Amino acid sequence: MAESTQKPIKITYEDGIPTIDLTSITLLDHLPNTNDEITDSNLTELIAEVGEACEKWGLFRVVNHGVPLEILENAREFFALSKEEKMKVKRDVSCPMGYSDETWKQVFEYSVNESIVTKHGSNVFQVVNQWPQYPAQLRESAEEYARGVVKLGIKLLEVIALSLGLTANRLTEFHKDTSLAVRLHQYAPCPEPERLLGPGTHTDTGCVTVLAQDNIGGLELQRRSDSEWIALKPVPGALTINLGDIVQVWSNDKYHSVVHRVRPNANKERLSIASLFGPAYYVNVKPLEELINEENCAKYKEYNWGKFRASRMKNYDNKQSIERQDISHFRINGN
Repeated sequence: MAESTQKPIKITYEDGIPTIDLTSITLLDHLPNTNDEITDSNLTELIAEVGEACEKWGLFRVVNHGVPLEILENAREFFALSKEEKMKVKRDVSCPMGYSDETWKQVFEYSVNESIVTKHGSNVFQVVNQWPQYPAQLRESAEEYARGVVKLGIKLLEVIALSLGLTANRLTEFHKDTSLAVRLHQYAPCPEPERLLGPGTHTDTGCVTVLAQDNIGGLELQRRSDSEWIALKPVPGALTINLGDIVQVWSNDKYHSVVHRVRPNANKERLSIASLFGPAYYVNVKPLEELINEENCAKYKEYNWGKFRASRMKNYDNKQSIERQDISHFRINGN
């Protein structure tokens, strides 16, 4: 094998990413609707911590989140099955939920809302989950995990809204029919991980992404202040929260989605579960009117979330031949 000529990339391991304790909201169904209604100083501090993390990093960790994590072991059991068994639930262009074997990772994806149809031109995508026969506990633990993530996601959106000076329900009103896609990933060991970093660099398209992972690590984010790559250390029992593009648009660039990637381990497999929390497919996304004025004009044109998602999924088996839309397509010139 020819030697790699790619220059080493500087990585910082002392990341300083905040880990936020959610104890003050774990037992709440909903937060007070305005900051003026809050009487708990711990909740006020939590909102401030989340706001600072959103503005500085676009990412933070949470502990005492109340989401069950049994799915990690069931996912490991699924990926250990034979290729023939896993291919029984293969996903394709007509059904984007299920299993796929990609260049250096295996993926199993399911949705919290089945039978939702999204359209893009003449392409129609019906979101129907495919569940494997084995392991028998996977479906139950996956559905339980998804319910926990939805509950957490709603609370986090309430916290983010309050941190922006909005009412707590301002962002959750777009999630009456939430679109949550859950992706189980198993990354294979790679002796030359630098070869795979470039194509994997991205932001997430939804509102927030909730990430569960094992103790191998590998997630890296790009710090906005100097574009340096920061390697996140796994925290046992913690979930990592990434801001997505929709929050960036809603906040009119006050908060930014985080540019990130995964560095495969040279010797060990890595397991992670990414839950992409988005609004209902019929929602139109644009900067919120409360956050724009003459001095801070809207920086994005309005777009429909369902059509956007469908455009990302079309020609699933031929990704390299199409341009993948992102929010830069909707940025207003001069902003």
